[in-house]
Amino acid sequence: MKKQFAVIGLGRFGTSVCKELYKLGHEVLAIDHQEEKVNDITPHSTHSVIANGTDEKALQSLGIRNFDYVIVAIGDDIQSSILTTLLLKELGVKKVWVKAQNYYHQRVLEKIGADRIVHPEQDMGIRLAQHITSEKIIDYIELSADYSIVELLATEKVAGKSLVELNVRARYGCTILGIKRGEEINIAPVPTDQVEQDDVLIVIGHKNDLKRFEDEGL
Repeated sequence: MKKQFAVIGLGRFGTSVCKELYKLGHEVLAIDHQEEKVNDITPHSTHSVIANGTDEKALQSLGIRNFDYVIVAIGDDIQSSILTTLLLKELGVKKVWVKAQNYYHQRVLEKIGADRIVHPEQDMGIRLAQHITSEKIIDYIELSADYSIVELLATEKVAGKSLVELNVRARYGCTILGIKRGEEINIAPVPTDQVEQDDVLIVIGHKNDLKRFEDEGL
């Protein structure tokens, strides 16, 4: 379903978000106060505008409150990031996602009502560390402090076994959401589906349970 996104701040993170959302077929409004950055993103967005996220009148004129999501991707200027977020919430934007620079920045954003706070460098660092320390982990998504989704490589140990035989939920407290085999993905596996060596298992669960499944079950 096509959604409307606005991205304020066209550094590396904001530009990457714009390009990916646009590639996925969504409507994307790209905003930055630097003309060069706006010109660069024009081919990769539905609309691109030179404007300052701290300018309330500019935001109102863009109809910012009508967007499904607004992503505040302002880089090093923490004051502008905070003021932009505050204005967006006061203008009635439903979902405001903000890039945070550090823990103190995050605390202020939480207090002024940011709906989601992201730490791109920290999140990528976690994913890299998880990937590099285990040959079985293909990808890693942190859902909260305790729960994650991981993509685990099926080993010879589980090859030829069905999901009911593996009994992952009862043994480890995890749930297999899907099975990727080459270019195909089974997003609703049934208990009788078999796992083959080198399949990628998409698994959700508590971090401790996921680690136990990785170490003991695969």
